[in-house]
Amino acid sequence: MKRVVVGLSGGVDSSVAAYLLKEQGYEVVGLFMKNWHDDSVVISRECEWVEDSNDAMMVAEKLGIPFQTVDLSAEYKERIVDYMFGEYERGRTPNPDVLCNREIKFDVFLKIALSLGADYVATGHYCRKGTIQKDGKEVYQLLSGADRNKDQSYFLCQLSQEQLSRTLFPIGELTKPEVRAIAAREELVTADKKDSQGLCFVGKVRLPEFLQQKLKPKEGVIVEVPESATLYSRSTPEFPTKEEQLVYDAQKYQYSPEDGKEVGKHQGAHYFTKGQRKGLNVGGTPEPLFVIDTDVDKNIIYTGQGKEHPGLFRKALFVKEDEVHWIREDMTLAIGESMEVSARIRYRQPLQKAELYRIDSGMYVSFDQAQSAITEGQFVAWYLEDELIGSGVIS
Repeated sequence: MKRVVVGLSGGVDSSVAAYLLKEQGYEVVGLFMKNWHDDSVVISRECEWVEDSNDAMMVAEKLGIPFQTVDLSAEYKERIVDYMFGEYERGRTPNPDVLCNREIKFDVFLKIALSLGADYVATGHYCRKGTIQKDGKEVYQLLSGADRNKDQSYFLCQLSQEQLSRTLFPIGELTKPEVRAIAAREELVTADKKDSQGLCFVGKVRLPEFLQQKLKPKEGVIVEVPESATLYSRSTPEFPTKEEQLVYDAQKYQYSPEDGKEVGKHQGAHYFTKGQRKGLNVGGTPEPLFVIDTDVDKNIIYTGQGKEHPGLFRKALFVKEDEVHWIREDMTLAIGESMEVSARIRYRQPLQKAELYRIDSGMYVSFDQAQSAITEGQFVAWYLEDELIGSGVIS
C-alpha cells in the first residue's frame, strides 16, 4: 500500500483531498505545517494557526488517519519572509504563495514526508498532474484544474519534474461546490469554513503593517503624470532586428518629477506596487489614481488617472537567464528560438496570447496585446493549452 502524506491546512480542500486518497486505498498521514509564530506582525488577535491546527486534527480524527504538526517557522522566515522584505526594499513585488509552494510545501515539507516513508505528498490545490512517455522516460505535466474558476496551477509554476513525480492533486478534477458537498456529506468540520485570505500559512496579516515591521516609514511625494505627458507620445522607430524591438517593447518609462505635478505625500515607496489603487489617499481627481511606477531610491510614487492610463501598459517583459524555469525541461528553448504560448502575469488573469523569445541573457515574453501593471518580482507563467510548461520572475 502506497503511503501519502497530506498537507492538512485546516481548510476544506486539503480535508477532502485526504478523504479521497483514503477512499482510493492509500495509507494516508495528515501533517499540519506551522509556519509562523511571530505575533508582532500578525494583525488579527485571533490565533489563527491554532484554530487551523485544531480543525486539521479533527478532520484526521474523523478520517481515522495519523496526524502530527511540524514547525517550519525557521525555514519559512528564512526562505519566504526575509526574501519578501528584500524584494520590497528593492522596489519589487514578490509572490509569497508561489515561493511558499516551491520552498516550503514541495521542498522542506516534501523531504519530511519522504523521511516518514511516504511515496507521495498531496495537497488541496485545484490543478491536475499528467504523465506522458517521451524518449522512453516518464515526463510529468502540470495541468490546469478542472474548475477554471479556481484553477491554482499558477501558484505551482516553479515546481520541478522531481517534485511533480512525488505529488498528487486529489481534488484537481473537482469543482469547489463538489468539494464542499463531499465535506458536508462526510460531516467534516471544515465543510463550511471560509477560504483563507492571509499570506500563505501566516494568517490574517495586512501587508503594509507586515512590511512596516522591517521597512521603516519614510515620507515622500506622490506625483501625478498626465496622459498628455510628452514621454507617451514617442513614435515607434523601425527595428533592424527582432531583439531590438523586444528590448524597446519591454522598456519601462523613465519618470522624473518634472513629468507631472505633486498631488500628495506617502509613507514609503516600498509599500506600493504597480497597478495599486488603494492606500494613496489622494482625492479630488475625476478618475481614481493608479500607481504607474515607484522609485524606491528617490522615494517617489508616480501615478496616473484611470485604469487605461498609458503608463500602466507594456507589450513585453524580460526574465533573466537564472530566473527562467521550465517544468517541461524537454521544451527548453535554445538561444534564438521562439515559441507561441499563452501566458499570465498574475493569478486569475485570463491567459493571454504571447510569444517566448530566448536570448543568451534570458527570455522575452512578448504579448499580442499590451498588458497592464507588469510588475517586477512577480511571476509570469506560460502554458500550451491547459498545461503549464514554465515560468520566470519578471525583471
